[in-house]
Amino acid sequence: MSLKYESIIKQMSLEEKALMMSGKNTWETVDFEKYGIPSMAMSDGPHGLRRQAGAGDHLGLNASLPATCFPTAASVANSWDETLGEEIGTALAEEAVTMDVNVILGPGLNIKRSPLCGRNFEYFSEDPYHAGKMAAAYVRGIQSKGIAACPKHFAANSQELRRMANDSVVDERTFREIYTTGFEIAVKEGKAKSIMSSYNEVNGVYANENRHMLQEILVDEWGFDGYVVSDWGGSNDHALGVKNGSHLEMPGTGKSGMHDIVNAVKNGTLEESVLDQRLDELLRVIFATHQATVDGKGTTFNKEAHHKLARKAAEESIVLLKNEEQILPLKQGTKVAVIGDFAKTPRYQGAGSSLVNPEMPPESILEEIKDSGLTMTACEQGYIRNRKPNAKLVKAAVDAAKNADVVLFFGGLDEISESEGLDRAHMHMPVAQDELINELTTVNKNVIVVLSAGSSVEMPWYPYVKGIVHGYLGGQAGASAMLNVLTGKVCPSGKLNETYPLHYEDTPAYEYYPSKERSSEYREGLYVGYRYYTTVGKKVRFPFGFGLSYTTFTYRDLAVDQDGVTFKIKNTGDVTGTEIAQLYVGKESDSVFRPLRELKGFARVTLAPGEEKEVRILFDDKTFRFYDTRTDSWEVETGTYQIMIGSNAEEMLLAGSLAVNGTVTEGGYSRESLPEYFNGEIKNISDDTFRRLYGREIPDGSWSGEIRMNDAVCQLYYGKGIFGKIFYGVLRILLKISEWQGKPNLNVLFNYNMPIRGYAKMTGGFVTMEMAEALTEMANGHRIRGTAHLIKAAVKRD
Repeated sequence: MSLKYESIIKQMSLEEKALMMSGKNTWETVDFEKYGIPSMAMSDGPHGLRRQAGAGDHLGLNASLPATCFPTAASVANSWDETLGEEIGTALAEEAVTMDVNVILGPGLNIKRSPLCGRNFEYFSEDPYHAGKMAAAYVRGIQSKGIAACPKHFAANSQELRRMANDSVVDERTFREIYTTGFEIAVKEGKAKSIMSSYNEVNGVYANENRHMLQEILVDEWGFDGYVVSDWGGSNDHALGVKNGSHLEMPGTGKSGMHDIVNAVKNGTLEESVLDQRLDELLRVIFATHQATVDGKGTTFNKEAHHKLARKAAEESIVLLKNEEQILPLKQGTKVAVIGDFAKTPRYQGAGSSLVNPEMPPESILEEIKDSGLTMTACEQGYIRNRKPNAKLVKAAVDAAKNADVVLFFGGLDEISESEGLDRAHMHMPVAQDELINELTTVNKNVIVVLSAGSSVEMPWYPYVKGIVHGYLGGQAGASAMLNVLTGKVCPSGKLNETYPLHYEDTPAYEYYPSKERSSEYREGLYVGYRYYTTVGKKVRFPFGFGLSYTTFTYRDLAVDQDGVTFKIKNTGDVTGTEIAQLYVGKESDSVFRPLRELKGFARVTLAPGEEKEVRILFDDKTFRFYDTRTDSWEVETGTYQIMIGSNAEEMLLAGSLAVNGTVTEGGYSRESLPEYFNGEIKNISDDTFRRLYGREIPDGSWSGEIRMNDAVCQLYYGKGIFGKIFYGVLRILLKISEWQGKPNLNVLFNYNMPIRGYAKMTGGFVTMEMAEALTEMANGHRIRGTAHLIKAAVKRD
């Protein structure tokens, strides 16, 4: 492979080239003025920039510059609007160049394997096609302004607990069809210039040094020509990572990373030509994005225009879940009692590395309702975030509800319920909210629940309320957007990006999530989300793709040809509305197990009352394929496929079929050997069955008798060293304090889930890998030997 910047690379010493492979600090790459190499700045920014003004830190403990807070990915995914995603991406880029940011670390598109993942609010969907299409749109928008997007976290990153000390054990077909397809779309269709590798191992190899992922799939198969950056602190063996396809470890590790690479070159485990190639690939992006930030210096972005875009995004993303007796939209002058702490202090974004300092003050319902045309008869707090029911607040809320035409309850998941570094313990809303809703329904039959949350929740009160409207996490303009929907100024069009089960116990990964020890075994295989529920006929609260409107639609005249489908949609109501039509494909087979149906396309269609439009959805290379582990490639099974058009994953409105001449006549699987995977009954997969699917021995993920460098700090409890146990105990106390306060302590959460070797990757070189080894010895009870080793390592440190 020829090097674009060979003339520069030839001038550089081995040490200088190696130094380029680690960050200069928390957010920037190393620059060399003598070679004309500028520094490249990266910033968190899946739904708004988090560019820190002072000293940078990964956890955002120092304030960041003001930026527009758009709805989170979980919200915008409900719009199913690729054009909107591209608009948001463009706006993010416009802000980035004014802040000297070359790379936006996002979007996040990990699959929502379980509703309990604490970071689901940052991710698009439980479906890889849906997630990939939305991610590609963001990437196109971000890169339209000359900077780079960085889709994350590649791949099979499904839990926050022990996220840096966790092995995702997943069979190859599931890995390719479910957990990498979204990234494939983001790379091939979005042309992403960078990719962030995930913290976890994938089948025993850390993602950041996984040659199968980074070279064979990402580069050789998908044609990726950008650079790979580790998640912050996610580099394990840096030289091995560079050898196998990674480029940049972040944050900076002083000269530690440089020494690792230099030593690897000198001892022959890393060829210098490979290092040169990685450097060249990194320089391509550094130079390609540099001019955009040069041109952006001293410029500003249109704050009002971006605020309006944030409102538009929130409006399109709101999902109407229940509208009994057409209680919505509310008529002008309706007397409403506003109940709930969220009405005053909105929950509009998640916590963690995506936390945005809003450019404009986040809107609240209490302020925006003044101009809504509704008559607010009372406003009561009703509950205290993260506290048990308060009898005084409940009584005041119930009394207020008695004197209103309609009760608007504002609630959902509070800040401590979902955050980076913390998985949810259950699917319930806070008990004070659930009980308050029940109390309200006893005194007023017209209760509307307005939700704010980044993931699905159980709804035991569902039968007793008249309306449910879900705003997810709507960003800084979410309140006005919600009121526009409640009052009918905007007709709701959002549809769910995930299934809402009746109970958490119903979810397919229930028995396997989160990992009990080190291995997270994906025994449910392909049956994630709706793929499971529809296949086994499991009743759910709301299916994937579900959402109501203030108008109605009819579908007719499906025609199927070799290139795609054509059908007609008509607005049969009396207001203009937008419908999201979904294309699903299925096939019965005795040699390839499949879910009943899988999403393969979608279209947003806006129609005036009485208007009818013809809709065309094209097939693509993903419509009929399956990953064939016999050939290690994508194949198409010959046969007849069912082609379905639905308004959600359960409601198929049109159906046809198509005979497809594939690349293989059968798929190589057997109903006799894998019966559970053929019928979808995957809740209790045995070791023998999973071993047959996995195609090799299941790794022993149990914790060993002693602490290892890659064991998480939260496992120090099991070590013999007293200092490790004390450190663990202090962290547990601090976590309990943050839970009581209702606000996630990001510093504590990061330490709690970080492996011991992480201290050598997150301290800017203050702690070396040798010092981390010494700390591991101490954790295992070898205090004298470990202390001596630590002192010796500290003395020889650069």
